[in-house]
Amino acid sequence: MRRIDVELGERGYPVLIGPGARHRLAGVLAGIGARRVAVVSARPAEWLPDTGLDTLVVEAKDGEEGKSLAWVAELCSRFTAFGLGRADAVVSCGGGTTTDAVGLAAALYHRGVPVVHLPTSLLAQVDASVGGKTAVNLPEGKNLVGAYWQPSAVLCDTDYLDTLPPRERVNGYGEIARCHFIGAGDLRHLPLPEQIAASVARKAAVVAADERDTGLRHILNYGHTLGHALERATDFRLRHGEAVGVGTVFAGRLAGALGRIGPERVAEHHEVVAHYGLPTALPPEVGTGALIALMRLDKKAVDGLSFVLDGPRGAELVSDVPESLVARTLDAMPRAAAGEA
Repeated sequence: MRRIDVELGERGYPVLIGPGARHRLAGVLAGIGARRVAVVSARPAEWLPDTGLDTLVVEAKDGEEGKSLAWVAELCSRFTAFGLGRADAVVSCGGGTTTDAVGLAAALYHRGVPVVHLPTSLLAQVDASVGGKTAVNLPEGKNLVGAYWQPSAVLCDTDYLDTLPPRERVNGYGEIARCHFIGAGDLRHLPLPEQIAASVARKAAVVAADERDTGLRHILNYGHTLGHALERATDFRLRHGEAVGVGTVFAGRLAGALGRIGPERVAEHHEVVAHYGLPTALPPEVGTGALIALMRLDKKAVDGLSFVLDGPRGAELVSDVPESLVARTLDAMPRAAAGEA
């Protein structure tokens, strides 16, 4: 079992990675001192570990339709009806959308109750469950309403990954691929548990240095500005990790167009993303103008179009990138054949 600590003083917590990690849940909850717990799960009952406490199980709304304020309000109402108090706890068991919505509900209920994450998808294990960012969507954009609420623990049970369909596993590689360009090193030839651990360790270090996204933490959004736009433009037909993969290829091309990196490093972006089996081309039905309009809604876009880009000092946030250059770079991107992811 690998343990990585997110060093945030009194709000620090462990991330446990390995087979059977979910069975540590009862011990974690006992350590919190909870009397009862609400488990919001997107997975079958047989995959839920024993909590050792009086437990409410709520079926999650996994997927983007579950990332809404209405669902968060419904969860809080269910917690109230169960009698969940401020000293009790909430557990999420599911993918990244479950982690996001349940984390936000925990942050808001009684102005904050402890939450433990049991991420069951590769995407959630390498990224969404760690770092304390919680959020839901608005019609105007992704993750526009949220809060920072660190979990008490994250239990990344790699046994859960055996249940994933192939496309969902590839989806998780989107976040691992972008780690290549934000300081995690080349993870391509490591076993999957080591890839997860290295990705979590890199994120933990960044979060410990910049919990509230005021500087360094921006690098975790590598590939995400275009990625989020692609998700919305395709009505989420393109999954998050797939969209981030395309966004990472684009980030390399844009950095090259700005003269921040050379042709070999630009090509490396494509090579790394393709290695993980992720898409590298734009969907054929999405136009450049529509993508730029969506990217203007990005939370980082306070000074024109902003992107996290590679460069001489490594990845960093670059603001006020000329729209004309963004458009030309998008126009030069290859397009997938109709029907491809």
